[in-house]
Amino acid sequence: MGQRHVRGTGRRRLAAMAAGTVAAAAVVTGCAGPGPAPAPGTTAPPAPATTAVPGTALVPGGVTEAQAAQLCTDLEGQLQSWRTYTPTIGKTGLNGLVGTWIAKNNLNALDFLQDRGRIDVITTAACPGIRQEAVTALVIPDLASGLIGF
Repeated sequence: MGQRHVRGTGRRRLAAMAAGTVAAAAVVTGCAGPGPAPAPGTTAPPAPATTAVPGTALVPGGVTEAQAAQLCTDLEGQLQSWRTYTPTIGKTGLNGLVGTWIAKNNLNALDFLQDRGRIDVITTAACPGIRQEAVTALVIPDLASGLIGF
């Protein structure tokens, strides 16, 4: 009896793998709590005054400036390779780069699976020149076109 292919099985499998990657990254980075509670009968120290931390402002695409800058740096680091190798190999590298970036930054991979264009929004805002060089090197109209499963 032949196997029956169910449409969408590959996407579900990719979504599950991406979610597992993000979950593993959360475990590896240590989801530690805020620290020990004060001893009974003592008062907790006052909360520190909040100040703006450089790189924590959100950019279009819903990531921090620091996260966007890291994505841009990662892309820039691969440009020469993508110019050297075939676009097919480069697209594989793009997928690996984006997946690793999502995991390192503890972002929701499912959000990126549902909206691959978000990578273009982020890079257009944070590093339009690097984005354009990547698109040119990979011979694609936009980064979302090179992403499979994201």
